[in-house]
Amino acid sequence: MNAQSEMTDQLKSPTKAAHMSFADTIGRLSKDDPAPLYLQLQRVLREAIQNRHLHQNDAIPPERDLAEDFDVSRITVRKAIDGLVSEGLVMRRRGAGTFVASRVEKSFSKLSSFSEDMISRGRKPHSEWVSKSAGAVTPEESLSLGLSPGALVYRFHRIRFADNTTMALEYSTIPGYCLTSPEAVTTSLYEALEKTGHRPVRALQRLRAISFLPEQAERLGVKAGDPGLFIERRGFLQDGRAAEFTQSYYRGDAYDVVAELNDIS
Repeated sequence: MNAQSEMTDQLKSPTKAAHMSFADTIGRLSKDDPAPLYLQLQRVLREAIQNRHLHQNDAIPPERDLAEDFDVSRITVRKAIDGLVSEGLVMRRRGAGTFVASRVEKSFSKLSSFSEDMISRGRKPHSEWVSKSAGAVTPEESLSLGLSPGALVYRFHRIRFADNTTMALEYSTIPGYCLTSPEAVTTSLYEALEKTGHRPVRALQRLRAISFLPEQAERLGVKAGDPGLFIERRGFLQDGRAAEFTQSYYRGDAYDVVAELNDIS
């Protein structure tokens, strides 16, 4: 058994846990360290998460237990946890406790759908549909998709999930020539587009940091004003025609963006 497996086993085994405290398992604070105690505790917990000694959705012991285990005050524990919450490493669930956050890394080096991203990371994607509709293109959609006024488009609005965690609000507009009807999309939009031969082969994306508005926050189960990530994508077919205009609002505490950079000099 390797060190990491033994550590995980100790965290989850009631028998071994009785003989080894949480602090003994992940690391104790140092009396010789000049850093404030809350920063030391924060570092110990952060390293336990980063080194996979604590896994996604694992529960963090209650403040009272951490204070006793590490021989610090509950105020010290609360300050340490507050810092990890602000970093997005842990999340508080009302009435349940504090848990290691479930985060997803999105690489922009490959054009893929939300469902494909989640499945490739061992997560189970699903959606809650808010609406599906057909109508005439709006001026904003016309500019983004290069469509003539009055052109038919299909619109899809849904909440995206990874396992049971809300991840994003998604608004997609698809030109009428790409699909037969809104009902053609059941689970994966890209899967439906591939069936008609209109899956995008390239895309332009832009992103920016946002704060969630009250209505967005309520749908995602976060607080109004919490940080998020806005991603706008325009997808194109091989012949240059637009195939997709999607605006997504991702939770900042559950989604990381990763970009691969190459030296072209």
